[in-house]
Amino acid sequence: MKRLIWFLPVVLFCCAGAQAQETPAWELTGGYSNLWVHYAGTNFRLNGGNGTLTQNVNSWFGGRAEFNAFRGSQSGVNVSAYTLTYGPVFTYRKWDRFVPYAQVQIGAIHGNQGYLGISQDAFKLDVGGGGGVDLVVNRQIAVRVQAEYMLTRFLGLNQNNLQTSVGLVYRFGRK
Repeated sequence: MKRLIWFLPVVLFCCAGAQAQETPAWELTGGYSNLWVHYAGTNFRLNGGNGTLTQNVNSWFGGRAEFNAFRGSQSGVNVSAYTLTYGPVFTYRKWDRFVPYAQVQIGAIHGNQGYLGISQDAFKLDVGGGGGVDLVVNRQIAVRVQAEYMLTRFLGLNQNNLQTSVGLVYRFGRK
Protein backbone atom coordinates (compact mmCIF):
# COMPACT_ATOMS: atom_id res chain seq x y z
CA MET A 1 0.00 0.00 0.00
CA LYS A 2 2.86 2.41 0.77
CA ARG A 3 4.27 1.82 -2.70
CA LEU A 4 0.94 2.71 -4.26
CA ILE A 5 0.77 5.92 -2.21
CA TRP A 6 4.22 6.96 -3.51
CA PHE A 7 3.65 5.64 -7.03
CA LEU A 8 0.48 7.66 -7.70
CA PRO A 9 2.07 11.14 -7.22
CA VAL A 10 5.04 10.11 -9.38
CA VAL A 11 2.74 8.98 -12.21
CA LEU A 12 0.66 12.17 -11.98
CA PHE A 13 3.82 14.32 -12.01
CA CYS A 14 5.15 12.51 -15.11
CA CYS A 15 1.83 12.87 -16.92
CA ALA A 16 1.70 16.60 -16.17
CA GLY A 17 5.13 17.03 -17.74
CA ALA A 18 4.16 15.08 -20.84
CA GLN A 19 1.01 17.16 -21.23
CA ALA A 20 3.03 20.39 -21.23
CA GLN A 21 5.16 19.06 -24.08
CA GLU A 22 2.23 18.51 -26.44
CA THR A 23 2.51 20.18 -29.82
CA PRO A 24 -0.27 22.65 -30.66
CA ALA A 25 -1.95 22.06 -34.03
CA TRP A 26 -2.25 25.81 -34.72
CA GLU A 27 -0.60 29.01 -33.47
CA LEU A 28 -2.05 32.49 -34.03
CA THR A 29 0.21 35.47 -33.28
CA GLY A 30 -0.28 39.22 -33.20
CA GLY A 31 2.13 41.90 -32.11
CA TYR A 32 4.46 44.82 -32.71
CA SER A 33 6.95 44.72 -35.57
CA ASN A 34 9.56 47.06 -37.00
CA LEU A 35 11.60 47.10 -40.17
CA TRP A 36 15.12 48.48 -40.50
CA VAL A 37 15.55 49.35 -44.18
CA HIS A 38 19.07 49.56 -45.66
CA TYR A 39 19.11 51.08 -49.13
CA ALA A 40 22.00 52.65 -51.08
CA GLY A 41 23.73 53.94 -47.95
CA THR A 42 20.48 55.18 -46.43
CA ASN A 43 19.04 53.62 -43.30
CA PHE A 44 15.64 54.25 -41.76
CA ARG A 45 13.15 52.44 -39.56
CA LEU A 46 9.43 51.76 -39.98
CA ASN A 47 7.11 50.69 -37.14
CA GLY A 48 4.00 48.56 -37.40
CA GLY A 49 2.25 45.35 -36.52
CA ASN A 50 2.23 41.76 -37.61
CA GLY A 51 0.10 38.65 -37.58
CA THR A 52 1.03 35.04 -38.25
CA LEU A 53 -0.82 31.77 -38.57
CA THR A 54 1.17 28.55 -38.15
CA GLN A 55 -0.03 25.01 -38.81
CA ASN A 56 2.20 22.43 -37.13
CA VAL A 57 2.39 19.21 -39.15
CA ASN A 58 4.27 17.44 -36.35
CA SER A 59 6.40 18.42 -33.33
CA TRP A 60 9.25 19.91 -35.40
CA PHE A 61 7.81 21.01 -38.80
CA GLY A 62 5.03 23.34 -39.91
CA GLY A 63 3.97 26.05 -42.35
CA ARG A 64 3.64 29.73 -41.44
CA ALA A 65 1.82 32.60 -43.17
CA GLU A 66 2.87 36.07 -42.02
CA PHE A 67 1.50 39.56 -42.66
CA ASN A 68 3.27 42.80 -41.64
CA ALA A 69 2.21 46.43 -42.00
CA PHE A 70 4.80 49.19 -41.52
CA ARG A 71 4.59 53.00 -41.47
CA GLY A 72 7.12 55.72 -40.89
CA SER A 73 9.07 58.59 -42.35
CA GLN A 74 11.84 58.42 -44.92
CA SER A 75 13.62 61.74 -45.51
CA GLY A 76 10.56 63.66 -44.30
CA VAL A 77 8.11 61.70 -46.50
CA ASN A 78 5.50 59.45 -44.87
CA VAL A 79 5.81 55.96 -46.34
CA SER A 80 4.32 52.52 -45.76
CA ALA A 81 5.18 48.97 -46.66
CA TYR A 82 3.22 45.71 -46.35
CA THR A 83 4.54 42.16 -46.56
CA LEU A 84 2.74 38.86 -47.08
CA THR A 85 4.93 35.75 -46.90
CA TYR A 86 4.69 32.00 -46.42
CA GLY A 87 7.19 29.26 -45.71
CA PRO A 88 8.32 26.35 -43.58
CA VAL A 89 9.11 26.65 -39.88
CA PHE A 90 11.37 24.24 -38.00
CA THR A 91 10.81 24.03 -34.24
CA TYR A 92 12.91 22.48 -31.49
CA ARG A 93 10.57 21.40 -28.67
CA LYS A 94 12.99 19.99 -26.09
CA TRP A 95 12.03 22.35 -23.24
CA ASP A 96 8.59 23.09 -21.81
CA ARG A 97 8.89 26.88 -21.49
CA PHE A 98 11.47 27.79 -24.16
CA VAL A 99 10.69 26.85 -27.79
CA PRO A 100 13.22 28.09 -30.40
CA TYR A 101 12.47 27.95 -34.13
CA ALA A 102 13.91 28.82 -37.53
CA GLN A 103 11.97 29.78 -40.65
CA VAL A 104 12.35 30.61 -44.32
CA GLN A 105 9.74 32.90 -45.94
CA ILE A 106 8.96 33.92 -49.51
CA GLY A 107 6.27 36.29 -50.70
CA ALA A 108 5.65 39.89 -51.67
CA ILE A 109 6.31 43.36 -50.31
CA HIS A 110 4.16 46.34 -51.29
CA GLY A 111 5.75 49.78 -51.07
CA ASN A 112 3.67 52.92 -51.51
CA GLN A 113 4.67 55.90 -53.62
CA GLY A 114 7.73 57.49 -52.03
CA TYR A 115 9.01 54.29 -50.39
CA LEU A 116 12.71 54.16 -51.32
CA GLY A 117 12.02 56.95 -53.79
CA ILE A 118 9.70 54.93 -56.07
CA SER A 119 7.35 57.01 -58.22
CA GLN A 120 4.30 54.74 -57.86
CA ASP A 121 3.03 51.92 -55.65
CA ALA A 122 4.76 48.61 -56.40
CA PHE A 123 4.75 44.94 -55.44
CA LYS A 124 8.16 43.23 -55.32
CA LEU A 125 9.59 39.88 -54.24
CA ASP A 126 10.36 39.44 -50.53
CA VAL A 127 12.63 36.57 -49.44
CA GLY A 128 13.73 36.12 -45.87
CA GLY A 129 14.93 33.83 -43.18
CA GLY A 130 15.39 34.03 -39.48
CA GLY A 131 14.24 32.65 -36.21
CA GLY A 132 13.02 33.33 -32.78
CA VAL A 133 11.79 31.87 -29.55
CA ASP A 134 8.41 31.31 -27.96
CA LEU A 135 8.41 31.82 -24.19
CA VAL A 136 5.54 29.60 -23.08
CA VAL A 137 3.30 31.03 -20.37
CA ASN A 138 0.79 28.16 -20.30
CA ARG A 139 -0.73 25.59 -22.69
CA GLN A 140 -2.50 28.27 -24.74
CA ILE A 141 -0.40 31.44 -24.44
CA ALA A 142 3.23 32.24 -25.28
CA VAL A 143 5.30 35.36 -25.92
CA ARG A 144 7.15 35.36 -29.27
CA VAL A 145 10.38 37.25 -29.98
CA GLN A 146 11.62 37.08 -33.60
CA ALA A 147 14.27 38.50 -35.92
CA GLU A 148 14.42 37.99 -39.67
CA TYR A 149 16.63 39.02 -42.57
CA MET A 150 14.59 40.30 -45.55
CA LEU A 151 15.92 40.66 -49.08
CA THR A 152 13.84 42.94 -51.31
CA ARG A 153 14.57 44.53 -54.68
CA PHE A 154 13.28 47.98 -55.64
CA LEU A 155 14.65 50.23 -58.42
CA GLY A 156 16.97 47.46 -59.63
CA LEU A 157 18.90 47.40 -56.34
CA ASN A 158 18.84 44.90 -53.48
CA GLN A 159 17.78 46.01 -50.01
CA ASN A 160 19.16 44.04 -47.07
CA ASN A 161 16.60 44.64 -44.34
CA LEU A 162 16.10 43.47 -40.78
CA GLN A 163 12.65 42.84 -39.36
CA THR A 164 12.11 42.29 -35.63
CA SER A 165 8.90 41.60 -33.79
CA VAL A 166 7.43 40.71 -30.43
CA GLY A 167 3.92 39.46 -29.81
CA LEU A 168 1.48 37.12 -28.10
CA VAL A 169 0.86 33.60 -29.39
CA TYR A 170 -2.46 31.83 -28.97
CA ARG A 171 -1.91 28.07 -29.28
CA PHE A 172 -4.85 25.76 -29.95
CA GLY A 173 -5.57 22.19 -30.99
CA ARG A 174 -3.24 19.26 -30.31
CA LYS A 175 -1.03 17.07 -32.48
